[in-house]
Amino acid sequence: MSKQLDSIDEELAEWLRSQHVFFVATAPLSADGHVNCSPKGGDCFRILGPLEVVYQDYTGSGAETAAHVRENGRILLMFCGFEGKPNIARLHGQGELIAPGHTDYESLAALFPENPGTRAYVRVQVERVSTSCGFSVPFMDFLSHRDTLDKFALSKGPEGMDEYRAKKNAVSIDGLPALPLPTEQY
Repeated sequence: MSKQLDSIDEELAEWLRSQHVFFVATAPLSADGHVNCSPKGGDCFRILGPLEVVYQDYTGSGAETAAHVRENGRILLMFCGFEGKPNIARLHGQGELIAPGHTDYESLAALFPENPGTRAYVRVQVERVSTSCGFSVPFMDFLSHRDTLDKFALSKGPEGMDEYRAKKNAVSIDGLPALPLPTEQY
């Protein structure tokens, strides 16, 4: 049964922090645009307050979430209990892309382990917190986090990663601006 909460209480916060993966969903304003859902893993999620969260956004082959958040801010974070209790939690809200050059970038970076694949942070002002049963979500065993992105980023180095992001992460598949260029100002 679905339940709406006033905020992220301590019980939910503890459960959210214990999950190994969560999913981020966004969409452009255009009805012809592509809806996006991305898995997130690693030590990349923090709760900043009862209605505020942030996650460390790693470099990927695209940047749909960044583009959608920059365009309209709408975002959903969904957590599923693949171990333990069969829970699902959804955090609906307004996201903000915090890329290098943003006044809050360094203070958010201090909350996370340094990662060579980090390209930005996505801070979310949570507007709706809900939980529901995950009775149909399968049990899955967590083996470990992958280190493939870390190795890729280290092999490219900072300049190589900047070039990769400029080539692969500048615009969404729908042509929306995604990651700010280093020369863009907030």
